[in-house]
Amino acid sequence: MRIGITCYPTYGGSGTIATELGKALAVRGHKVHFISYSLPYRLREFNENVSFHEVSMMRYPLFDYPPYSLALSAKMVEVVENEDLELLHVHYAIPHATSAYLTKQMLGGKLKVVTTLHGTDITLVGNDESYFRIAKFSIDQSDGITAVSEFLKRQTEDRFQVQTPIEVIPNFVDPERFNRSHYRCAKSLFAPEDERIVMHVSNFRPVKRIEDVISIFALIRAEIPSRLLMVGDGPLMSLALRTADKMGVSSYTLFLGKQNDVAGLLSIADIFLLPSENESFGLSALEAMSCQVPVIGTNTGGLPEVVEHGRTGWLEKIGDVKSMAERGKQLLTDDALREEMGQNARQVALDRFHQEKVVDIYEKYYTKVIQISG
Repeated sequence: MRIGITCYPTYGGSGTIATELGKALAVRGHKVHFISYSLPYRLREFNENVSFHEVSMMRYPLFDYPPYSLALSAKMVEVVENEDLELLHVHYAIPHATSAYLTKQMLGGKLKVVTTLHGTDITLVGNDESYFRIAKFSIDQSDGITAVSEFLKRQTEDRFQVQTPIEVIPNFVDPERFNRSHYRCAKSLFAPEDERIVMHVSNFRPVKRIEDVISIFALIRAEIPSRLLMVGDGPLMSLALRTADKMGVSSYTLFLGKQNDVAGLLSIADIFLLPSENESFGLSALEAMSCQVPVIGTNTGGLPEVVEHGRTGWLEKIGDVKSMAERGKQLLTDDALREEMGQNARQVALDRFHQEKVVDIYEKYYTKVIQISG
């Protein structure tokens, strides 16, 4: 197949999955063309079946903000025509599904579009009244719609009353890359041998409840020698730094910023914290699980579809910092329990979210959409 993929190229679940999907499809012999305003951060390795097409935007005094969605549509048309693409797979409804619809109209309808919903395009952006109508229209005009969890599917159906059936295709992980036995980092770089490693990975947005992460760690650190590794960056970075200082754990908290080798860091973690307000899936939790790291998070959104409470980690109520800290202390002081949960987590990642299994599902779904008449 000849497939175009558009995603946000920045750090975050939607861009990560879109990029990994494209790379996996290319390995299988499909021609994959990424169309975005910059190179996706995980698209570094060369593959003869992968191409990147940069969307350039005209700078003109009339425009306070360059019209990216229009520039994207123009680039989509160019790539579809030049590369004879059969399908566009856009990740995130706004503005990508809108741009894909405009592209299809400019091409006289001779193109199939799949839209994958990842979360905040529905729960946050789509819920804004100023975007609701355009989001609903763009989703409805897609030939295929997928959601990364049953939770997100229900949210979309309840909010938008979409006409096209939504297929749930979960996020996935490459267990060969995210594997605890593949140590790419030395624990000694971050903590003495007798200290535990607590980790959090995110884009530091409000929904991630960064203050809760540090509060949980502060309670753990009060009893157990440990270090907190904060991986990522975003709008709440300054707040995170102040919170760590206020709680007296700044000396034991390492802010590592954006990292390409997240797998290497996860391979030295003892527990993973994800106390989010909402997770439509929780890709970072899955990647931790694949590295045999138990997850402590919240029992909300799609996270319970990934983390099995009491088996691969613990899920508590949003904001229940004390309970999450107690779970963390339990895991960090009981090596047998931590190892058992870690092995269970790895097995769930293999059984339910293995990259090869999920890419198979996408291939079959693409074929079905391409064969739709009209």
